[in-house]
Amino acid sequence: MPISIAIADDHRLVAEAISEMIQKFDNCEVLFVAENGRDLLERLRRGPVPDIALIDLHMPEMDGFETAAQLRQHYPTVRVLALSMTDREEHIVRMVRNGAQGYLLKGCRPSELRRALDDVMSKGFYYSDFLTHQLIRSLNAPETTGPLSSFNLNTREYDFLKMACSELTYNEIADRMCVSPRTVDGYREMVFQKMSVRTRVGMVMEAVRHGLVEL
Repeated sequence: MPISIAIADDHRLVAEAISEMIQKFDNCEVLFVAENGRDLLERLRRGPVPDIALIDLHMPEMDGFETAAQLRQHYPTVRVLALSMTDREEHIVRMVRNGAQGYLLKGCRPSELRRALDDVMSKGFYYSDFLTHQLIRSLNAPETTGPLSSFNLNTREYDFLKMACSELTYNEIADRMCVSPRTVDGYREMVFQKMSVRTRVGMVMEAVRHGLVEL
């Protein structure tokens, strides 16, 4: 029997592209594409129930965190793979606690997606080296005090901040951090929000003023 998969993502073009990719994998089939977590649960009530649910984190009506928790409670046989643009540690930890058996970045290669689907079915989980490193670092992170904690930046956001206070372009920062440019865009928006700034120059000025970086 082929591995049956449901996809929940409010970005329709992205969801359809992922669906088409999976359909090309041997022994895999996509049962349906849902627009959000609530839509996914409604479809599951009508059946059929898939082996794996690929779930985006940020969706309207019901996000990935709540969807994973609902699936764990009402459909425990469905294996959950989180699918996201961000590798924020708190998101990874929260999804795993809510029952996700794996966490993938949307910038991953098709071969990694295929491996994740196979591992979740055969082993019951998929933890890449990157994911394992993020989880361990998050669980072992010491408590911080001072400016860094006052802005509530996590380690990846702080890594981005230090690089953004240089002459590196955002694409070059993405290469240094081994993530996609879209993930870097997510770091930038989150840092801007946490530091209450609107531009890169404003971010640099605040970072220098609070002693986060030295120029």
